[in-house]
Amino acid sequence: MSALQNKIDFAVVLRVKRANPNGDPLNGNRPRTDYGGYGEITDVCLKRKLRDRLLESGKAIFVQSDDRKVDGETSLRNRAESAANGLGKDAFKKNANKDATAKLACAKWFDVRAFGQVFAFAAGGDAGGVSIPIRGPVTIQSAFSVEPVSITSTQITKSVSGEGDGTKRGSDTMGMKHRVDSGIYCTFGSINPQLAERTGFSDADAQVLKAILPKMFENDASSARPDGSMEVLTVVWWRHNCKSGQYSSAKVHGSLTVNADGSIRLDPLDGLDPEIISGF
Repeated sequence: MSALQNKIDFAVVLRVKRANPNGDPLNGNRPRTDYGGYGEITDVCLKRKLRDRLLESGKAIFVQSDDRKVDGETSLRNRAESAANGLGKDAFKKNANKDATAKLACAKWFDVRAFGQVFAFAAGGDAGGVSIPIRGPVTIQSAFSVEPVSITSTQITKSVSGEGDGTKRGSDTMGMKHRVDSGIYCTFGSINPQLAERTGFSDADAQVLKAILPKMFENDASSARPDGSMEVLTVVWWRHNCKSGQYSSAKVHGSLTVNADGSIRLDPLDGLDPEIISGF
């Protein structure tokens, strides 16, 4: 399978309605905002959604959520060193061929060859302090709202019988839930063919990612994000005609204007026609 031959830029426009898209644990799990009041969903959060959707579609994923594990491994180290994954402990010994190990890891796990990974294991044991960095070709930015968002906080009570035989009702505990009432967010990303050559990320892999982006928030419901409260409206996909790109990513991303109602406007770029994909 040949590596990616054309640079790709993409954008995802999404709507949040009465949900907490990405809570900040350092701020009482309130929805993340910047100093201007604009809502934010971090790139780490977005990649978690993509990894989960890719895992559900049958792709091998290295960084799996605890509640979505498919192999029963208890740590990333165990997963990396598992012989069942075709690598084993010898691949991560201090005197191992790091390039060969990186190649095997990229071939095995979709998220490693897409987003990259650092295999850094503590010194001691068979690993001997090995560190293998892999730089992935797919980058995605944090999503920011088009306008400042309004956050509603609701006080709640929780009753839990956590002691004894469970027959006695536990005392009520006060808590807070927070939500973004409504907001249109946008994130941008890019796929670099030069880095794709190193990891083996192919045109077929790019097509898989393009198919997953409109479904980013499907099967991701929770108390903070009820079904239907997170919706991808539009995916914009720019495929350049060369490896280096016809335009800079900054100029390509800047050609997209997202309005407060979720509609978009695209400034024309000579020779580069975007593909507009509706949300799932």
